[in-house]
Amino acid sequence: MKDIILKAENISKQYRLGQVGTGTLSHDLNRWWHQIRGKENPYLKIGDTNDRSTKGQSDYVWALQDINFEVERGEVLGIIGKNGAGKSTLLKILSKVTAPTTGSIKSRGRIASLLEVGTGFHSEMTGRENIYLNGAILGMTKKEITSKLDEIIDFSGCQRYIDTPVKRYSSGMTVRLAFAVAAFLEPEILVIDEVLAVGDAEFQKKAIGKMQDISKGRGRTVLFVSHNMAAVKSLCTRGIVMEYGKVIFDDDIDRAVSYYLGGNGAERSNSKKINIDNELFNLKEIGLQNVGKSFDEPLVENEKIELFTNLVFHTDDTHRYHITYHLYNEQGESLFSFSNSSSDIQLKKGQNILKCIFPVNFFQSGNFSLTIFVIEDKRRSIFKENDIIHFTVIDGGRDLGVYMGREPGFIRPEFEWYLNE
Repeated sequence: MKDIILKAENISKQYRLGQVGTGTLSHDLNRWWHQIRGKENPYLKIGDTNDRSTKGQSDYVWALQDINFEVERGEVLGIIGKNGAGKSTLLKILSKVTAPTTGSIKSRGRIASLLEVGTGFHSEMTGRENIYLNGAILGMTKKEITSKLDEIIDFSGCQRYIDTPVKRYSSGMTVRLAFAVAAFLEPEILVIDEVLAVGDAEFQKKAIGKMQDISKGRGRTVLFVSHNMAAVKSLCTRGIVMEYGKVIFDDDIDRAVSYYLGGNGAERSNSKKINIDNELFNLKEIGLQNVGKSFDEPLVENEKIELFTNLVFHTDDTHRYHITYHLYNEQGESLFSFSNSSSDIQLKKGQNILKCIFPVNFFQSGNFSLTIFVIEDKRRSIFKENDIIHFTVIDGGRDLGVYMGREPGFIRPEFEWYLNE
């Protein structure tokens, strides 16, 4: 039988745009009139989906809509999605910082929250005083807090400043202390919203290790929101993907991350049908996949990656032509170019399925795009299509629990090394 420690039932949250509060006095009176007659809130029937890129027709938006899920004791749940998907709003409701418009939260045990830097800290109080304050908020006795005090201070790395008011702390110091308090005071449920991004690499490594210890060693439950997919995959066992205030995917963490990185709906593929046709050629399709895998599976860095180009030439004079690609990173910076002209392969009349293989661990995890050129006589471009395909490479076999994050740069070439004696 499942040991459910947290349950969200039909959670929705509605906000009014352009106003402070829930609306005008007339709206409040209308709500009250419906309530005393035993009728539903009339404003629950209106409101737009929370899509920031479009101009809606209503003054109301649904930050969350009909969220349902359960979390088992000891489970580490990753909540991922784009900015504005509703992740932070959901965590605020789970932490009881704000109330849902509809639905309910059922939990068993204390919930500790790290929603943003300095949450629950009083800036005029010292670090030591804030430890006791946070512990009291979590329902701990003074004796319990004192027994953990030395461990909290040591883990935070703020020993020298522990009796200094928190207002003089840097954001990194503040989040270090806040995380240490939440982790060592042993809540049954720990809710973390992206705050670890503020810490340095050393602290991130310690924090990930501590969260793994909390969940696996002590059976505590962790809800983790982050845009760092390496951290999410390292820590979490299950993931839910949110979009426009709704849960659109709920599965094990590898599948959830792959679904999130793959784009939307029909775009969740590393293959693109193109059908560019002219007098010289017909460019039909471009795709990338790991060797032995399919276009629909995520590209991982620790396996060879194949780039396929499906091209039909209408001319016999194909020896004059070759294909060149330019690779760009997610900032639009050109990384390098590559071409089949450097090989012995010659294109032919009719269908050409040209394959280029990138070695294992050549790419860093990240987002990339390709621009294609058709070159005539090795000197003149007769065709160019910018950003003809976008693709994402995700972390593969790295030991993410030991090292969290990515190496600098966008590619990881492997060179030959020699030692002269």
